[in-house]
Amino acid sequence: MKILVVEDEKGMAQVLRRGLEEESHVVSLAYDGLSAVSLARNAPFDMVLLDVMLPGLNGLQVARQLRETRENIPILMLTARDSVPDIVKGLDTGADDYLTKPFSFAILLARIRALERRVAEPRSRTLRVSDLALDIVQRRVFRGSREIHLTPTEFRLLEFLMRNEGRVATRHAILDAVWGQGQNVEENTLDAFVRLLRRKIDEHEPIKLIHTLRGFGYSLGPEARP
Repeated sequence: MKILVVEDEKGMAQVLRRGLEEESHVVSLAYDGLSAVSLARNAPFDMVLLDVMLPGLNGLQVARQLRETRENIPILMLTARDSVPDIVKGLDTGADDYLTKPFSFAILLARIRALERRVAEPRSRTLRVSDLALDIVQRRVFRGSREIHLTPTEFRLLEFLMRNEGRVATRHAILDAVWGQGQNVEENTLDAFVRLLRRKIDEHEPIKLIHTLRGFGYSLGPEARP
């Protein structure tokens, strides 16, 4: 599952990211409310873990804005505020569940599983573009009958591009979604990973799926479309 963690305490954000990635989730980080809204609107996240006390927009404002554009995305609020009025306000704003700090990671995982079960629309475990297939659960990728072995970063990059099939993703959006907001990643690192991914996906294939829009970003599909 692709999860957006919105937490301004960077140490806590990194701990959550490592723990969730060990459970095979794909995690992106945002450290403030405005960045969270921007990321959520430009990438297809399956769930948002949202701190309430954030710089810029607070968590309640972020939840309200996300509900305006992504009505069904599950939102789990994480906060030290544990009074009944605070919990009611968070739920009324648009959160699906509320977890007070400090919490055990096991409980967090249980809440995430519970929210995932509540999502009304069943989610496909496999993404497909042309003859390229990515199994989200088993973490396997095929081009036709040929299995492609990817590193975790290559897998996150390919998943992001496949979820945005036919749209050109900006370099900034890709860096935030794949490596996380605030990570000191050079743009030439992105270019290097795209070259590696293109070699594994497109080399010797008659139909090329990964396309470059110079100076802007990348897209994935049978044809490049701006």
